[in-house]
Amino acid sequence: MQLFSIGLWQLNADGTRKLDGSGRPIPTYGQDDVMGLAKVFTGWSWNGPDKSGSRWEGWIGKNWKDQLQNYPDHHSQSEKRFLGTVVPAGTSGEQSMKLAMDTLFNHPNVGPFIGSQLIKRFVTSNPSPAYVGRVSAAFNNNGGGVRGDMKAVLRAVLLDPEARSAAQLADPNWGKLREPLVRFGNWMRAFNASAANGYYSIWNLEDPVSSIGQNPLRAPSVFNWFRPGYAPPGEILRKGLVAPEFQITHETTTTGYANFVTHTVERGHGWNSSAIKANYAPEVALANNPAALMDRLNLLLTAGRMSTTTRQTILDAVTAMPATKPEARVHTAVALTMLSPDFIVQK
Repeated sequence: MQLFSIGLWQLNADGTRKLDGSGRPIPTYGQDDVMGLAKVFTGWSWNGPDKSGSRWEGWIGKNWKDQLQNYPDHHSQSEKRFLGTVVPAGTSGEQSMKLAMDTLFNHPNVGPFIGSQLIKRFVTSNPSPAYVGRVSAAFNNNGGGVRGDMKAVLRAVLLDPEARSAAQLADPNWGKLREPLVRFGNWMRAFNASAANGYYSIWNLEDPVSSIGQNPLRAPSVFNWFRPGYAPPGEILRKGLVAPEFQITHETTTTGYANFVTHTVERGHGWNSSAIKANYAPEVALANNPAALMDRLNLLLTAGRMSTTTRQTILDAVTAMPATKPEARVHTAVALTMLSPDFIVQK
């Protein structure tokens, strides 16, 4: 409930918190709701052809692939109350779970809670209440009376006027910091990076000296690498804004990212046949025309937003390198672009 469905506080449709008569936020659930739902989750264990005690305990046939199954002997048969819903005593484990999931799915918080999280991950850290409200409305009704149509929700997130308007580019409070792993993914996509063995073996991205501090599927806790409401000390916090990705951005990860980029851009990630390497052929063809090379990187990496200052700084560095070393020119141009604020900040 806290992380994936309704959150901690009751929300209005636009994502703002509902307040009680004393002006305080209203919790979405309490200890009694937790206890009621805990009973719903009793009896679930390993999937298999039988429901024996040995399989329940995992002494035989630990099945990591298929979904859990309910064991009636271990499911609470008592009445279960949570979020205003009552599951009658004697209800099966499967039906209890369905009622619980339906209750959560239909909670009015889901649209604004999930919608605001998607906006923060894909578009901007500080969406307006109106933007959240439109995404929430798409969750509640896709236009055809269907609730929870995630295709409609994602369309609402990515195609909203607030997300597409060029006017937002000039707003210093608009946009988001790209988290390190997304920057790595942007590089792979922009230059068709792949490995000879056909696999994407991505690992050891947590080394603080030579990596990005963010490893796939290895967040330090269930709360991910950063909190969605995190605000770094300073101007962002004083303005009442949030910048979640800054929670893992500090002296160590900044240095590690720079070391990672300069190494990976040139040599790839990994070794031998598993090394993920970029295909720079189109860029190498432009190496003797640094201005054209920068135009291409501006398109591929910064969506046409590269500032005049950034462009000239990188252009000077590339031009200073011998024209007889086209690959080195490309590596320098790509690495410096990926280290620039024009790339690291997404708008």
